[in-house]
Amino acid sequence: MGLKGWNIAVLVAIGSIWFAGSTQREKRVVGDSQSDRVALLEEQVAANPNDAGHVRELAQAYLDARAPGMALASIEHAPPAVRAEPTVDHLYARALLDQGRSADALAAERRVLARCMEADSMFAPPTDAPVCSTYLIASATRRAEILEQLVTLGVEDANAHPEASSLAYHNATRQVSFSSR
Repeated sequence: MGLKGWNIAVLVAIGSIWFAGSTQREKRVVGDSQSDRVALLEEQVAANPNDAGHVRELAQAYLDARAPGMALASIEHAPPAVRAEPTVDHLYARALLDQGRSADALAAERRVLARCMEADSMFAPPTDAPVCSTYLIASATRRAEILEQLVTLGVEDANAHPEASSLAYHNATRQVSFSSR
């Protein structure tokens, strides 16, 4: 290979390095349609991190934008009192499920149900535990049943195993009926 060949090889190598090293615009984590809402919620949470409502709304916005990792981070960085709120912990369980962590999501849903039962117990002394809505209790109960089936079947990531997820859902939601004659 002559001098001309080496020059061409060097120029091709320099061009390749230059092309590979050029900056490219990164894809946004949250889509353009929701970025303004998410930015506003992020500002509200930054201004008042002890407000469980804002943390819950921000986590829900991240879940709606299909960014469960961001939802997990927003809840995990919240103060312990906010993380202990059943509605926030319920969203945390959903984010864990979307991340493919069924066993952790089941533990979170069980915490939600325990916290709700503690608050609703008529024999317990008055506590500062929040009162849970019937919707939250029903949703957490149903999701816990489905997650229990997923864990029993050994499915950690429901999205990666749709057939097993469908079977777990079917097992958890089947109803028994009877007729009297």
